[in-house]
Amino acid sequence: TEFHPANGKEGNLPVVVCMVARELQSGRTIQLWQDDLYNLEAPPFSVDNDSLFVAFFAPAELLIFLTLGWQMPKNVLDLFVAFRMQTNGTKPPFGRGLIGALHYFGLGAISAEEKTEMRELILSGGPWSEQAKLEILNYCESDVVALGELLPAMSPYMDWPRVLYQCRYTKSVAAMEFNGIPIDKVSLQVALTHWKDIQIELIRRIDSEFGVYEGTSFKTERFAGFLNRNNISWPRLASGALDLQDDTFKSMCRSHPKLNPLRELRSELSKFRLASLTVGDDSRNRCMLSMFSSKTGRNQPSTSKFVFSLSAWARGFVKPQEGCSLVYVDWSQQEFGIAAALSKDEAMMAAYHSSDPY
Repeated sequence: TEFHPANGKEGNLPVVVCMVARELQSGRTIQLWQDDLYNLEAPPFSVDNDSLFVAFFAPAELLIFLTLGWQMPKNVLDLFVAFRMQTNGTKPPFGRGLIGALHYFGLGAISAEEKTEMRELILSGGPWSEQAKLEILNYCESDVVALGELLPAMSPYMDWPRVLYQCRYTKSVAAMEFNGIPIDKVSLQVALTHWKDIQIELIRRIDSEFGVYEGTSFKTERFAGFLNRNNISWPRLASGALDLQDDTFKSMCRSHPKLNPLRELRSELSKFRLASLTVGDDSRNRCMLSMFSSKTGRNQPSTSKFVFSLSAWARGFVKPQEGCSLVYVDWSQQEFGIAAALSKDEAMMAAYHSSDPY
């Protein structure tokens, strides 16, 4: 599928441009432009228990299913997930996208430049000439053709049927991206309007004891002077410069607790990216959640576009709509419980059920 955000605004639900699909057994190709797609009540191909829906980064396609009100496929095989699992812990030479996967298995692919050019054409939102529509459909079909070549190349290396179990998660990711997180846009706008004043006030309150800021900028030479005056020996980089990484600050704060307010100030100021938070016209925060992108298989959404990637206090902008409530739920000792179940260790299972295995 090809799509762009409604009104060209990140955070809005997608406007579907076109869809191309191919039935791998029969070779039948389906090309549909947006007008036809919005008139369909169901996908133009089977999505039942006897069918396998193959995609590369399936949440993008499944988001369109939700947008169009279609039934989700029963069985999903996402070759991005399979490729991510096969290459986890390594750095594929051409990246982890479709082009990277094709090159990895010795298959041809369109150039990254051509892909970028076509994406920009689609994101322009139209209207498109008949020639442009044809180019977009052909570009969309090139990915489908490539997928048909990639599947047999990757199949011998897949961990069947576990990969299908992992790919069930793609439907959950699509649903999360479709629903988004409800945001109090009024309070958010107030904070954005007054953020400069908030910064200055925070620095005024906290930096009075340290004297390391000039305006809203942390000055390394001033910090070095503070360290000298207080006889604090600070770790340095190979270059000889002070190591100002947050982990270093955390470590040093254990020995010098009085530095904690300064570390927290630096951390909060560096994480404050409310201006980049992608909130749609319906007051929902939406962005790509980047499933399976960490080495441990976790999501890695943008650190500036997703509200739960910001500082914890920014969660105060999360607000349910009137008549609704929100529940924030986390697993308790999840990894320990899984290990107990898989090992069938009676002592571990009893410890888990005690509610505090540690």
